[in-house]
Amino acid sequence: MNKVIEANFLPHEPEGDVSWPDSTAISRVNGKRRILIVDNDTNATHLVRILLEKTGQYLVLEENNSTKAYRSARIFRPDLILLDVIMPIRDGGEIAAQIRADPELQNTPIIFLTALVTPSEAKAGVHIDGHPFLAKPINIQELIRTIDEHLFAQQAKLFG
Repeated sequence: MNKVIEANFLPHEPEGDVSWPDSTAISRVNGKRRILIVDNDTNATHLVRILLEKTGQYLVLEENNSTKAYRSARIFRPDLILLDVIMPIRDGGEIAAQIRADPELQNTPIIFLTALVTPSEAKAGVHIDGHPFLAKPINIQELIRTIDEHLFAQQAKLFG
């Protein structure tokens, strides 16, 4: 039996385009930064969501269907996106390109998550399509540090 859980921070899905106000600036919902995690591995996204939300600093939306990732980003208006590289149907590169092409989302920081590299390669400062990445399995302290660095950099860029 599947239960439907409604989240009070997401609008219901009406017909047409939905957007949140203040989409150009880093915003907070109940004092928390919004993080969208897109990965087809439901166990991984659930664990990362729990660990991030446990800090009290983040509100995390999990999206496990790569074909719905862009729509979830449009509705949720994340402050940062964690994006798996390899997924069925649409890969992370395609999703990142779609987000970059959207004027309302183009400045949203993206951090790729991938099992294709080692942690030492990830720490070498190499980027995938201009975006930083972290090696899987994810080290939660490293993930939080990377999220905070990119949110701080994005805020500095927006507010000078």
